[in-house]
Amino acid sequence: MYAASERPVVGPLSDLLVLDFSTLLPGPMATLVMADAGADVVKIERAGTGDDMRGYEPAIEGASVNFTMLNRGKSSIEIDLKAPGSLARLRPLLEKADVLVEQFRPGVMDRLGLGYEDVKSLNPDIIYCSISGWGQTGPKAHLPGHDINYMAETGVLGLSVGADGAPVLPPVLAADIAGGAYPAMINILLALRRRDQSGKGCWIDISMGENLFPFVYWALGNLNAVGRGPIPGGETVTGGTPRYQIYRTRDNKFIAAAPLEDKFWKNFTTVVGLPAALCDDTKDPIRTQAAIAEIVASRDAAEWASAFAGKDVCCSCVMELSDAVQDPHWAARKTFSRLVTRGNMTLPALPSILAPELRDPAAATSAPHLGEHDARLAD
Repeated sequence: MYAASERPVVGPLSDLLVLDFSTLLPGPMATLVMADAGADVVKIERAGTGDDMRGYEPAIEGASVNFTMLNRGKSSIEIDLKAPGSLARLRPLLEKADVLVEQFRPGVMDRLGLGYEDVKSLNPDIIYCSISGWGQTGPKAHLPGHDINYMAETGVLGLSVGADGAPVLPPVLAADIAGGAYPAMINILLALRRRDQSGKGCWIDISMGENLFPFVYWALGNLNAVGRGPIPGGETVTGGTPRYQIYRTRDNKFIAAAPLEDKFWKNFTTVVGLPAALCDDTKDPIRTQAAIAEIVASRDAAEWASAFAGKDVCCSCVMELSDAVQDPHWAARKTFSRLVTRGNMTLPALPSILAPELRDPAAATSAPHLGEHDARLAD
């Protein structure tokens, strides 16, 4: 194991210096991917408390598990950005950085003297990435929000409803990760590629809310093609067909059934023993769905798992997370084989989205203590 500042020169981004002013999830997730690809990522943290995520529970060895997982392999500099002389101390890093990531509300970095134009005057080639909920412009630009707010105001949440018609609270932070971290990473890489060609840096404006719209492309297609929005709970992937449903088993577990294509549907109806008169689900889909629900409810989940095995039916038992991570498939792919350390404790590192040949080969890395690498600042 090695400290972030001792990182060997490996990985496609090993020649890059990244300054990360972000906190919590979107920015740190994006820079985690960059660190995994070999970049030298330096977290610029608030004096006294650091990244807000440091205070999140649960903790190991006195450190937040969330923070440890998202910030392994990075360096940490503790600094009060409002204090006199702070910009002068940061200047050497700002002048040589390749990428800067920030996640404040629009205008905050400008007030600190660290806005894009300020940094560009020191470093014209900088790739400057701003991640915010609503983007840097527009009527909502300065509004606060969290994941559920962005999903609510882009129509995403309204497409997923429970039996009582109320939206279901998603357990996945789609806006933060899929709308923020991953688009930031993609755009930073594209900007670096363009800089290789033109020598020019740029400012990247990432809106987490805006980037949710591609995930409901089919709903937008409905809206634009037929002039009405999709019916919550009534479309193909929101429960409007017996071919894409969650069915309860006898032992109060669940089967996620998705035999959408006819070849899978035929296999599925054969395995469950659906009466022939109900197999054409275009005639009376409600009746067909009710019949399937009754059949599935007659057997335990384990029995259905055995019945579906090897039958090409696109059906899965709904697993608890604790069981899912123990699946032999992930063990064979070594998905959770890398470790993050804290003191004398270790836990599986967050799986990387990078292909093995593109990421840091270290078996174990650690997250930095607050201010652990302050020596990198100018005196």
